[in-house]
Amino acid sequence: MPELNVVDIKGQKAATIELPKEKFGVHVQDAVIHQAVVMYNANNRQGTVSTKTRSEVSGGGKKPWAQKGTGRARQGSTRSPLWKKGGICFGPKPRDFGYSVPKKIRVAALRESLNAKFLGNSLVCVDQLEVISGKTKEFVAILKNLNVQGRTLAVLDGTNEKTLLASRNIARLTLARALDVNAADIMNNKNVLVTKEALNTLLKRIQ
Repeated sequence: MPELNVVDIKGQKAATIELPKEKFGVHVQDAVIHQAVVMYNANNRQGTVSTKTRSEVSGGGKKPWAQKGTGRARQGSTRSPLWKKGGICFGPKPRDFGYSVPKKIRVAALRESLNAKFLGNSLVCVDQLEVISGKTKEFVAILKNLNVQGRTLAVLDGTNEKTLLASRNIARLTLARALDVNAADIMNNKNVLVTKEALNTLLKRIQ
């Protein structure tokens, strides 16, 4: 059965936690992760881009020249898409890019993303992660002791205000609750730092 070491804030091994053998340490299903990540990214798109059609552009109205007799091509409006300052033909309009996938796929994606971090030795479990003083330098020292470098997602089970205050000014560090984190959050970061309580919450979510 695969095991994950639990360390303290000084980086010393404190205990081990057993992970479900049918969910961790096996081949990662990339297709499931891809489906969920694409969905989460699509739901985050604003979709506010907008262009004006020929009926929405100001001006025009008068026919540029007579239909016949000028020798030039016939034109009905100076706001035609063929003209400078004319409307946009088939341009983008505000729309909602969001969609959903079945809950089983979202749960499977969360499981597979955690498995990918576990196999890549990028899943770090700490017994407790609290910065009572609320000072950033203490949080930085904890990350240094844990040898966590690069983009990091810290998953906590009920973030206290002081810890949030201490982490707010650290570059490439994101805090999330174990109840809210998803596959996209995990895959967008190089490392996942999770507390023991938060890991138990995640294991319940992927059952």
